[in-house]
Amino acid sequence: MKYNQSTVNRLEKILEESGYVVRYERGSFQSGYCILEEKKVVVLNKFLNTEGRINTLIDLLPSLQVTYELLTVDAQKMFDEVMKKQSASEK
Repeated sequence: MKYNQSTVNRLEKILEESGYVVRYERGSFQSGYCILEEKKVVVLNKFLNTEGRINTLIDLLPSLQVTYELLTVDAQKMFDEVMKKQSASEK
């Protein structure tokens, strides 16, 4: 996986297709993000660089309610790649 803006956009698209709103805000986030479950809003620290945004989104995706069937084919491929990476890092 490349660490560039295109990857950030693809990860954000997964969230958006799952009904989440992604916002970048200033704040004192311990982990770089905040999730408002009731409103399906993900708030990321706006001061994160591209690599930080990607790593944060990758860490975040498995904990969110993503409806795989509603994702486009491109988003499904990206989601599979992220989940594969997550399961490999847990071993």
